[in-house]
Amino acid sequence: MADLKFTVEDDPEQEDIRTIINKLVEYNNDRQIEKDVYQPLAVLIRGFNNEIVGGLVGKTQWGWLFVSHLWVAETLRGQGYGRQLMTKAEEAAKQRGCSYAYLDTFSFQSLGFYEGLGYQIFGVLENFPPGQQRYFLKKEI
Repeated sequence: MADLKFTVEDDPEQEDIRTIINKLVEYNNDRQIEKDVYQPLAVLIRGFNNEIVGGLVGKTQWGWLFVSHLWVAETLRGQGYGRQLMTKAEEAAKQRGCSYAYLDTFSFQSLGFYEGLGYQIFGVLENFPPGQQRYFLKKEI
């Protein structure tokens, strides 16, 4: 295999990225008991003129809800909207057959918020970003 070469690409083509992901998913599907199928999930809060003023983005997969992003407009924070977004996402995940949820957050974000919802830390990445921590949390729903 002397003809192989490594390239480091700062701006890779989307098609190249998709090839790597597809090949890994294909490999995993050949070896997993249950096929790797996920379903996107979004819970949105809309205001005047249908403008999005808060929302949650995630997916359900293998009986788990993954929350990748949660945002509420600054003027609405502290009024329970984030809690309602999480509750609605967990309810939707249960309807999809999920029993668990996981997410991550940073030390400068909302660790206490998630712990208050019953999420428990199962991992910490120190100095990510430098001087901060990234927390990984899970919960049975």
